[in-house]
Amino acid sequence: MEATVKTDFIGQEAGAEPKRAWIFTRPTAKTGLVSWLTTVDHKRIGMLYGCSALIFFLVGGLEALMIRIQLAVPNNTFLTHQKYNEMFTMHATTMIFLAIMPLSAAFFNYIMPLQIGARDVAFPRLNGFAYWLFLSGAIILNIGWFVRSGEPDIGWFGYAPLTTSQFSNQFPGDMSTDLWVMGLQILGVSSVVGSLNFIVTIINLRAPGLTMMRLPVFTWMTLVTAFLIVLSFPAITIALVELMMDRNFGTNFFEVSNGGLPILWLHLFWVFGHPEVYILILPAMGIISEVIPTFARKPLFGYPIIVFSGACIGFLGFGVWSHHMFTTGMGTVATAAFSLMTMAIAVPTGVKIFNWIGTLWGGHLQMRTPMMFALGFVWMFMFGGFSGVMHAAAPADAQQHGSYFVVAHFHYVLIGGSLFALLAGIHYWFPLIFGRRVSEFWGKLSFWLIFVGFNVTFFPMHFLGLNGMPRRTAVYDGDMGWNGLNMVCTIGAFILGIGIAVYFAVMIYTYFRGEKSGRDPWDGRTLEWSIPNPPPEHNFDVIPTVHELDAFWYEKHHPEETAREQAASIRAEASHGGIHMPSQSWFPILTAGGLLIGALFFVNHIIPGAIAGLALVFIGACLWAFEGPGGYHVHPASAQPGPGHGNH
Repeated sequence: MEATVKTDFIGQEAGAEPKRAWIFTRPTAKTGLVSWLTTVDHKRIGMLYGCSALIFFLVGGLEALMIRIQLAVPNNTFLTHQKYNEMFTMHATTMIFLAIMPLSAAFFNYIMPLQIGARDVAFPRLNGFAYWLFLSGAIILNIGWFVRSGEPDIGWFGYAPLTTSQFSNQFPGDMSTDLWVMGLQILGVSSVVGSLNFIVTIINLRAPGLTMMRLPVFTWMTLVTAFLIVLSFPAITIALVELMMDRNFGTNFFEVSNGGLPILWLHLFWVFGHPEVYILILPAMGIISEVIPTFARKPLFGYPIIVFSGACIGFLGFGVWSHHMFTTGMGTVATAAFSLMTMAIAVPTGVKIFNWIGTLWGGHLQMRTPMMFALGFVWMFMFGGFSGVMHAAAPADAQQHGSYFVVAHFHYVLIGGSLFALLAGIHYWFPLIFGRRVSEFWGKLSFWLIFVGFNVTFFPMHFLGLNGMPRRTAVYDGDMGWNGLNMVCTIGAFILGIGIAVYFAVMIYTYFRGEKSGRDPWDGRTLEWSIPNPPPEHNFDVIPTVHELDAFWYEKHHPEETAREQAASIRAEASHGGIHMPSQSWFPILTAGGLLIGALFFVNHIIPGAIAGLALVFIGACLWAFEGPGGYHVHPASAQPGPGHGNH
């Protein structure tokens, strides 16, 4: 469809003098740098999240490789103890907050509105603001690599007393830990702002007929994840504010010497930290629930149970945080309660796995690359889940808690789980986003390299842990008996790195030179496949009417009914002046930039600069508030029933 611009702003006739809601000229660029800096299009914002996340994923991977080089042989001096501590702190922080979470947010932004038949999210400018906040927090977290203070050496968990000035400041003026605190605070604000937007979008902007129990599972997991973020991030926000006050204003929340309680940090951190595990894994489960039915050529088995089990995982996730604290002396009653809850949360997870297996059973399986990553996810996540249930038993956890056995466990869950699913999602939706299909040969080669490299890296860590190798060990002696398995782990890490490199090289090549894809290349089930690829700015020529769970499959089998509904909707859209789209705006990036400037000056104790940054935030927010309801209309008159929405 060739859309034409009919009006510049709401209620303004074509060719009339523009009626500006504000004295500044809004950017109207459709291409170039300005268009990306001012965009409010959910698809572009999703691509910004995705590209940023993939860059930080590569950074986190390089940090992991340096850790493995250090541990390849005994008594290695490749990294100093200080740099090793910085590496494992930033590796975990980067992978969790700057890679997996924003990569999930990329899919939330790009795919979810398409799946519910919406033209954008509920608050487009707020969506842009959330991304620029994320980028600001990421810059603050990584700026330490380029200044004297370096990066923090406190672990991603930030346990007291490691975060106190006595133990974390290498020299007077060291601001590494303060940068970490401030960066996480800003990332938390970004996550909450984005999540509130997703919640409102899913509840209010669904297409006609798209009831809650007809939502695609990925959209359901987006909703559950958004609620988890909104409810869990306040706990870590409180903890980080208290830590900032301890370090800069002389309070004593966690300072033992002044009567503070380090265990308070543990409770606040893990009240956030264990729901965070499901914030990372539930989007992956949503992706898998889209990929497996598509390539099994049958509907998802037990859809209501899949949805209910996802909600149960989110609910129970708030009741298991203290299984990270079995060795802190909570007492037998608390330990028993959290042990039982940890065992209970395995049940809805197991239910999902049985439903995926039920979907595969009797299906006409197509072993395409996304399906292989999806099946790899199921197997690797099951493996990580088995060792997780072992840790629900407090006596076993007490033995394994600080060992490499736990390192193996959470990497099987977060890489074997989240990462495999996210790679499946990239491959699955790549034709939709870019209009090109990835080579099956190269895609499968990258899968096998990643699968083999992952297992060679992390499976031996179970034995290292059982043989007594502690976590966070920078150097070990050759007489400990860990030499051979550590070398195997390092070799596996490089195989894994090669597999990731092949995966992204293939994706980059496909973007520029890949085979062009027709519409709906996988014979998809959900509404995002009913539109051209790449999708137009307004997503849908006509907002679809949903009749069944697998909305697009229904449309493909009822073309005449779909064509009639589209014709009526086109006439209704035209009678209202066309499709209204929101205007681009400078103010989200201006407001987020003010927060970045203020935070950097505050960490350096330059109060006038911090005040100037806050003033910029205030000015940006005021201009944003008075920007007015500007936008433009796209006339759908050239859209014809059928071709733009589901006919092949």
